Amino acid sequence: MIKKIIIAAVIVAVVGLVLIFARGPEDAWLCANGLWVKHGAPAGDMPEKICGEALDKEIEITVTKPLVSTSPFVIFGRAKGSWFFEASFPIKLLDLQGKQIAASYVQAKTDWMTSGFVDFEGEIVFDVSNITKAMLVLIRDNPSGLPENDEAVSLPVVLLPTEKIKVKVFFNNNNLDPEISCNKVFSVEREIPKTQAVARAAIDELLKGATNSEQEQGFFTSVNSGVEIQSLVIENNIAKVDFNEQLQFQVGGSCRVSAIRAQIIETLKQFSTVNEVVISINGRSEDILQP
Repeated sequence: MIKKIIIAAVIVAVVGLVLIFARGPEDAWLCANGLWVKHGAPAGDMPEKICGEALDKEIEITVTKPLVSTSPFVIFGRAKGSWFFEASFPIKLLDLQGKQIAASYVQAKTDWMTSGFVDFEGEIVFDVSNITKAMLVLIRDNPSGLPENDEAVSLPVVLLPTEKIKVKVFFNNNNLDPEISCNKVFSVEREIPKTQAVARAAIDELLKGATNSEQEQGFFTSVNSGVEIQSLVIENNIAKVDFNEQLQFQVGGSCRVSAIRAQIIETLKQFSTVNEVVISINGRSEDILQP
């Protein structure tokens, strides 16, 4: 009789363990491709530790907390030098369904060509209307493109509603300028997330071109599509803005060149800190946008 009771107890214990292990993966937060993924109905909240297989073996990256912020989200941390390429690596904000909210990069604050840790800092601008749970994903830069060099880790973050500011963006408009004087441009107002880099944000809005509603009012841009701003520095009331080669690609005729210059210059001169604008392409300012 005692033997039967012992056997029954063992069977119950084994079944219990099987149920626990069977249930575990279905009701837990699992780390997959650098993201915490909810399986089943976990009893606890999303883990606060960094998700990443490599970090289970050796910590390669850390981020300063607290991870609750309004826009812009300023990020500080340390990472092994192997995470960087040309002193930076990408970051993203994803919602809990994996949809991208915003993307940016962090920059090394010291020499990144080392096997040791390197301090980094970055800023990512986002736009949310409500308190939003999200994932901050830090992505190892992988110029080789080899899958074995891919690595990403993520942290749960809370995004607070975005404070907005208004900037002006300047476009051509033949309805307002029937004589088509080329260098005469007119402003539209855009509402953007508040940022300290407001001049750069205004140029980013300019490069997006006129919206559908703005086009219906006659506004249009003379700037090529695909133009990217590479740097913008304001010193001594002079804004030095550098673009990629697309700015001048197949741009001919004095009228269009004048229009492009006017759009960029007036968009930057709306700010009291800018009295003069120097436009360059890949660092070269001579003969840029000349008719």
